[in-house]
Amino acid sequence: MMDISIIRSVNLSSVDLNLLVVLDALLQERSVTRAARRVGLSQPATSSALSRLRAHFEDPLFVRTARGIEPTPRAIAIAPVLASALEAVRATLAEPKAFDAANARRAFRLSVPDSLAVLVLPALLERIGREAPGIDLQLKPVVSSLDDADRALLEGELDVAVVPAKMPSSAERSGVQQRALWREEFVCVLREGHPLAKRRALKMDEWLALHHLLVAPRGTPGSLVDDTLARMGLARRVALMVPQFLLAAPVVARSDLAWTAPGHVARAMQERYRLVVKPVPFELEGFTLFLRWHSRFDRDAAHKWLRALLVSVADAMQTSSARRGAAVRRAQ
Repeated sequence: MMDISIIRSVNLSSVDLNLLVVLDALLQERSVTRAARRVGLSQPATSSALSRLRAHFEDPLFVRTARGIEPTPRAIAIAPVLASALEAVRATLAEPKAFDAANARRAFRLSVPDSLAVLVLPALLERIGREAPGIDLQLKPVVSSLDDADRALLEGELDVAVVPAKMPSSAERSGVQQRALWREEFVCVLREGHPLAKRRALKMDEWLALHHLLVAPRGTPGSLVDDTLARMGLARRVALMVPQFLLAAPVVARSDLAWTAPGHVARAMQERYRLVVKPVPFELEGFTLFLRWHSRFDRDAAHKWLRALLVSVADAMQTSSARRGAAVRRAQ
């Protein structure tokens, strides 16, 4: 083995690294002719490369014998180090291996609103259990702005973040990619025994007269619903504000509060809590949740697998929810 203590510092920019490929071929073949064929050069070009190698190493490197060319002690010492270095270069330049989800062991860090997590997480874990049992998930606190989400993605605190399109942002987006993941439309939710539960549709004055529940994840008043009402010159009474969607359904189930809720969330909780789902009695725009990730992981095989899995699970859940909602509407 070469004694690395005697290796001189070399400016690699002054060296033709292709010569090392020729040297490796010569060490493997012990023949200038065969080495030339191996690296795709002519015999004169290979002989010229050997001359340049001799000048650089200040050593003949090979001597002619009856059996061909034999390496000098210097070349023998170089051989294992050179073979290892070239193999590392080949591995670096090779196509990345496909992500072997079935045998992978790693954790992914996600930020997902609880309105979506409560719907997709069970199905997501079921898929992971079948397809990638060594994969762990770490759900991090929901980010409060696009700036926070993108900083966490850039610094590697998050692998992916799910955010609403209209979250406040003070900086121009850069280095982050996104795709639509989940679409929600609003519905009105009441308990089964509510005085208005049997109405096929609520009138606007009836809806405004109700006491309302608001889910405010950041703990501040206001919502898309209230912004829309304000543009109409109207307002509702929010009698209860809670920070999590999981609190809303059981509270509505045991009170006369009305909850203007994301439709997929409401339908998922409808049967368990004996809720009634009705159309909102005015034009109310829904919202889209976006899956975001940093561009430096765009082609990473493991990240691509995670994103594809999230999209697949979300699509299946939305399709199932839409069918369930259509069946309920036909029954009403």
